[in-house]
Amino acid sequence: MSDYLIKALAFDGQVRAYAVDTTKTIGEAQRRHGSWPTASAALGRSMTAGVMMGAMMKGNEKITLKIEGGGAAGPILVDSDANGNVRGYITYPQTHFDLNENGKLDVRRAVGTDGMLTVVKDLGLRENFSGQTPIVSGELGEDFTYYFAVSEQVPSSVGVGVLVNPDNSILAAGGFIIQLMPNTDDATIAILEERITNMEPISKLIEKGLVPEQILTYIFGEENVKFLETMPVQFECTCSKERFGNAIVSLGQGEIQEMIEEDGGAETQCHFCNERYIFSKEELEQLKEEA
Repeated sequence: MSDYLIKALAFDGQVRAYAVDTTKTIGEAQRRHGSWPTASAALGRSMTAGVMMGAMMKGNEKITLKIEGGGAAGPILVDSDANGNVRGYITYPQTHFDLNENGKLDVRRAVGTDGMLTVVKDLGLRENFSGQTPIVSGELGEDFTYYFAVSEQVPSSVGVGVLVNPDNSILAAGGFIIQLMPNTDDATIAILEERITNMEPISKLIEKGLVPEQILTYIFGEENVKFLETMPVQFECTCSKERFGNAIVSLGQGEIQEMIEEDGGAETQCHFCNERYIFSKEELEQLKEEA
């Protein structure tokens, strides 16, 4: 089954919720980047949060997440849109550590805790909206929870998780975002705090075969949740040979001439999907004309 996301309301509209299974999406990212388990978990958690935050957008709006915590895996960058498309990369994908004291992948060590989480929203206006909060945990779920509370003033709970197979492929990945509306009563908050504190990790629920609807039912109770819409999600990169060609044109005639003389062509590679684009000498000559 393809990955998908669900949007819902709970407790008579007091709570807004998103849940997503990203197993295939993160699997595609892992294959493209050849990432090792700890890096895969860090990238996968970031992309899972990104695709849910993208689902909060409308129309052609886009969102970019930048996670720079000073950890061994380097900065993580994620792009997502309102239609379930997400792409991402981690600077050092071949990063892996022994399991942490809880027997889990040591994402905190890969991400680091000395730096910032930056969220940039492209709403189609002249200026992009940008929010930034310090990385408080490095485990990422807590960092996105903190971002929503501080930057957007929305009390939230963000759970993101990735399980990795012994051969480095992705076994399970997914997440949820639960957000309290301004009118949420204390009794509802108490129920949610208790349920979220005691629930199994999201990646374990997905490994057991729970789909996004069942995850939200598990958290809220069947009688308390109203599903609004589902949306397919997938790894999707916006790169193309034409875009890289435009970037080469922007270098100017002098630099393009150097490429022609020194290399007899050019090879470019997309950070996000690792796709390679080859430009022949003739193609560079044509781009030089346009420059």
